Amino acid sequence: MKILLLDKNHPLITEQLLAKNFILEEDFTSTYDEVCHKIENYDGVIIRSRIPLDKNFLEKGKNLKFIARVGAGMENIDIPIAEKLGIRLINSPEGNRDSVAEHVIGMLLILMNRLFIASQEVKNGIWLREENRGDELLGKTVGLIGYGNMGKATAKRFSGFGCKIIFHDILPDLSDEYATQVTLDELKEEAEVLSLHIPLTDESYYLVDGPFISDMKKDFYFVNTARGKNIETKSLVEALKAGKVKGACLDVLEYEKSSFENLEIENEDLKYLLESEKVIVTPHIAGWTHQSKEKLAQIIVDKIIASFGSLN
Repeated sequence: MKILLLDKNHPLITEQLLAKNFILEEDFTSTYDEVCHKIENYDGVIIRSRIPLDKNFLEKGKNLKFIARVGAGMENIDIPIAEKLGIRLINSPEGNRDSVAEHVIGMLLILMNRLFIASQEVKNGIWLREENRGDELLGKTVGLIGYGNMGKATAKRFSGFGCKIIFHDILPDLSDEYATQVTLDELKEEAEVLSLHIPLTDESYYLVDGPFISDMKKDFYFVNTARGKNIETKSLVEALKAGKVKGACLDVLEYEKSSFENLEIENEDLKYLLESEKVIVTPHIAGWTHQSKEKLAQIIVDKIIASFGSLN
């Protein structure tokens, strides 16, 4: 089988697939149109986020048997068309669930205990104690939306802080030793921390908007390591200014490029997020550890070999 690699990943992908007699070609620079022109020559493609695999792309890939995304989200792939064409879709959410969960906890601890602010003040000769009094996670009710790989790993971490953990998911009967499944209305009633762990779909676009935030009974901390467009930024900024949202931890932003490589829009709402002491912002790195890079790649390789290794 001939596979096209469109993004740089851990070298073990190349090493292990070559050892299993797959034919590999790397192309990290060609444009969308250039790749479309040659994609019919390949049986599989391995991607991250550089190029969208839309209807046009998939229909030109007449011989594609699989698409493997090194990561969790699949929104850059036209899934209905891929399924209609019989193209197998592979991803590896198991590979970075632990790094995402640790990132959620890390951002919250920094925000709630004013660690970054206090550290910068001391480095600048400012010694303030009462002004930097923190807020504990212990005893708080954490509401998770989405209880797949990321949600479950995050719940496990929160349980170690003595939190009550509840979650809402579109699939039934997912409660376990770490968290209890509830309706969305129940989550809005109880949650003091809200963390998103959902893909970006038509249903989850702007899931958290003005009315959603207004429905939250308690003032709350907000965490997003999912996708930037899961929340309406304008409404988040308004809620931060009003105090309804006590603080926000954002690893993803509505204004990111689809490749996640940088920001493509600058406006007053973004400026507020970047300047506010109530907001922690990181550049889409929640799943971005040295360990997860290797795990994501290994899972993809294992799944490809399990499904297609016999064809070589």
